[in-house]
Amino acid sequence: MTSSTAERLVHVTPALLKQQVLLVLEAWGMPEADRAVVADCLVETDLRGIESHGASMLPLYDQMRRAGGLNMKACPRTVRENAATAVIDADAGLGHGVAIMAMNLAVDKCLAGGIGAVSVFNSHHFGAAGLYAEMAARRGVLALVTSSARTVAVLPTGGTLPMLGTNPIAFAAPAAGHDPFLLDMSTSAVAANKVKVYGYHDTPLPMGWVVDGAGRPVTDPHEGFRLCMDGGVGGLMPLGGSRDTGAHKGYGLAVMAQLLGSTLAGGSFSPFRVRDAAPGAPDNIGHFFLALDPRAFRLGGSFEEEAAAIVDALRATPAVDPLHPVVVAGEPEFERRAERLTTGIPLNGAFLDAVRKVAADTGVDFILDPATT
Repeated sequence: MTSSTAERLVHVTPALLKQQVLLVLEAWGMPEADRAVVADCLVETDLRGIESHGASMLPLYDQMRRAGGLNMKACPRTVRENAATAVIDADAGLGHGVAIMAMNLAVDKCLAGGIGAVSVFNSHHFGAAGLYAEMAARRGVLALVTSSARTVAVLPTGGTLPMLGTNPIAFAAPAAGHDPFLLDMSTSAVAANKVKVYGYHDTPLPMGWVVDGAGRPVTDPHEGFRLCMDGGVGGLMPLGGSRDTGAHKGYGLAVMAQLLGSTLAGGSFSPFRVRDAAPGAPDNIGHFFLALDPRAFRLGGSFEEEAAAIVDALRATPAVDPLHPVVVAGEPEFERRAERLTTGIPLNGAFLDAVRKVAADTGVDFILDPATT
């Protein structure tokens, strides 16, 4: 982070950030109930320190809206359903609301019959996948969430042209007396939007995140983000980084997330969409939500108790550095959330500039100015 950027870092309350998001979404014509859901998801994500999928998404959502493919008044509907499964048409809206709808429906089905699976098509970006998996775990069941992505940014192992999205996978499980085990990961080395956040801070990219068309590492965050977004040669590496360190596994997981999260329900494969879709066409992103009731497999409560024991055993593992004890997936985000509820959400100067521009272009007040916070 540069010194000038550090000097512009401000902290705002979750309520103020939510108010800013709501002002923008209202001006875009989103109905009140829908904009409350989106704002809650974005602010919750920022509370957890996942800035790549929080309110920093507003500029991209504005671009999508202006391009004509994003329906700000979407009315998702179930188009196919049986006792265990359902398919939902998201009506080309943002994915946050339909993801909550789909995850809850999957949980309802699994509580009634042991398993529930819901697929969504004709959607757009839905934020952090882990939010929806956690919802299910808070209701006492296991959940798996996958999704495709709009941006073609990830190189197949050994390739020079990006062919895949960052295609997230999230998994959550209840653990007695603990927050849920919550794994939320991209199948690329990092999410493309995290490269954008590194650009906000002028922080060099770690090796193994982005490469150019010749496979050379790119550490400049602005050049790295350009490579992720322009669709030419170069881009994000799959999870694992190089073939020697397991990139083929991340590549395989990315294809799995595409097939399960999008293709299953008729969602797009982004390279085909970019090639074939008319200007302004919806992204047709797909999502997948699986819920499993542990009581369908074990006596009530026994899974949660053993999961808690496993979590405790992992935490008790001797650490290489006592100042950095072993944690399990989800813990850093839960801890950061608790901290930021007290200290506020830190907003970097470049983020403020980006949201200020969205507010100005939209014709609403910008209320995150340091002088007013």
